[in-house]
Amino acid sequence: MQALSRARRRLPPFSTLLRPRPSVSPSPSAAAAAAAELGGAAAAPVAEPWPRARSFSFRPLSPFGVTCSNLLRLTASLKQWGDHPMPYPINGACFSSEANKESGDPTETVEELYQKMLKSVEARTMPPNAWLWSLISKCSSQDDIKLLFQMLEKLRIFRLSNLRIHANFNSHLCMRVTETCARVGSLDYGLKALWKHNVYGLTPTIGSAHYLLLYAKEHNDAKLMGKIMQVLQKNSLPLQPGTADIVFSICYNTDRWDLISKNAKRFIKAGVKLHRTAFDIWMDFAAKVGDSQSIWKIDSLRAKSVKQHTLTSGFSCAKGFLLERKPESAATAIHLLFQNLPDPKKEKIGDELEKLVSEWPPEVVKRQKKDERKVLSESLKADIPAMINSLLNMGLDVKVNIEELARQEA
Repeated sequence: MQALSRARRRLPPFSTLLRPRPSVSPSPSAAAAAAAELGGAAAAPVAEPWPRARSFSFRPLSPFGVTCSNLLRLTASLKQWGDHPMPYPINGACFSSEANKESGDPTETVEELYQKMLKSVEARTMPPNAWLWSLISKCSSQDDIKLLFQMLEKLRIFRLSNLRIHANFNSHLCMRVTETCARVGSLDYGLKALWKHNVYGLTPTIGSAHYLLLYAKEHNDAKLMGKIMQVLQKNSLPLQPGTADIVFSICYNTDRWDLISKNAKRFIKAGVKLHRTAFDIWMDFAAKVGDSQSIWKIDSLRAKSVKQHTLTSGFSCAKGFLLERKPESAATAIHLLFQNLPDPKKEKIGDELEKLVSEWPPEVVKRQKKDERKVLSESLKADIPAMINSLLNMGLDVKVNIEELARQEA
């Protein structure tokens, strides 16, 4: 009753209620403020409209549009709740972390992807590019590669007949395909991808061939390297310096001096500017087989593009002088190399000298003809110590075990 009397005191005068006023409902913010003023009710009651002036009807209203009857109900609710907090509704549903966790889609096999793309092609709709990239990445066997190339052929026909696109796919796709072929070990299909005129719509580049060459290098497969080089030649794919690095490494690791000589001529004829790495491999191989004439020819080519000697090329020249029985010239070459090398690499001179004394003589001797082995062995046993003495006279502090050279047999 006290709350009712207080509400009646707040009512405006009777005369003001008879004035015509626009029928405006209070805003939600005003209703919320009223609820807060009344003690934090759970929700503001629905406001009653202002009375229309023409009807002269009277309904006592509380401030902010709260009626007296609603006010009584709110007061009773407040007494009922007492000091307990009002229950506020929770906006939004509550989900556990397990419910929100996205379940990953099952991994699609190559067969499933192939069938999806095939249905799309049969429906005369170009499959999304993502399906093709996924198909390439999921290939893990010869059969997978076979399905991949079948789909590439179908896509090529679809682009030509339905989309009127005569151009092949871009070269990036061919690189990814050959990379996958090398990863799986499907080399026959990898070689097919290198042909310019193919039914798969692939655009081969020398970069695509590098993936297959790297596979041949990893497996020391000189025969595969030869096939790749033949395909490159037939399709007029331009050679690059990086191609020579891989090819020379394969020839060196498989001990094929004939192949490195053959391919080197091809690279030089094509005008390829060889890297320093390629020259090092080539010159070291020439010194290994005991071909001094090749050492000088290679060094002449090297000097046109690479000014400074490396440890490998410098010691190859020294070995060339030893093969020609010029120990003083060999010592001079090593001394000049020592002067021109940066300080961190000068420390490796001793290691290279140890290899020259202990590893190189038996290697080069066994590659000679039987009637020439003894002569070369005796000459090296005499000339290498002379070279070491010349280095000491030049002021180069070298420590080499010469006795090991004397124990070597022809």
